[in-house]
Amino acid sequence: MSRVFLVLFLISTGVRAADFRSVQEPAAVLYDAPSRAATPLFVVQRHYPLEVIVMLEAWIKVRDHAGALTWIEKKALGDKRMVLVTAPVLEARVRAEDGAPLAFSAAQNVVLELLEAAPAGWLRVRHTDGATGFARPAQVWGD
Repeated sequence: MSRVFLVLFLISTGVRAADFRSVQEPAAVLYDAPSRAATPLFVVQRHYPLEVIVMLEAWIKVRDHAGALTWIEKKALGDKRMVLVTAPVLEARVRAEDGAPLAFSAAQNVVLELLEAAPAGWLRVRHTDGATGFARPAQVWGD
């Protein structure tokens, strides 16, 4: 009985997996409040991943990879899934295996397209040059 209550409670409170989006414009401003009259805090480039926290009609409260909470205009975000390399160097593999040959490497703060979740917890990603490979989730942010 207590398990059923817990499941119903989690559903009713809206607990869900993280919702990530990426910037679809060449650059977008992150503000401290949901208004263009608010203080601009940061400028982020196209494809930068952000976690959606709250959605309003024209604004979205987001969290970046460092944990900062800011606001962005809704029209600046798209649905394309991107991840940010957080490891000093990400080594993407040809197959979702630790011993697989290297497909490509990417430096910290490089943005990669998230193609899909792969077996055994790996992520299939694509570099901007078109190379694809498999990365460990611990090496990126935004999945």
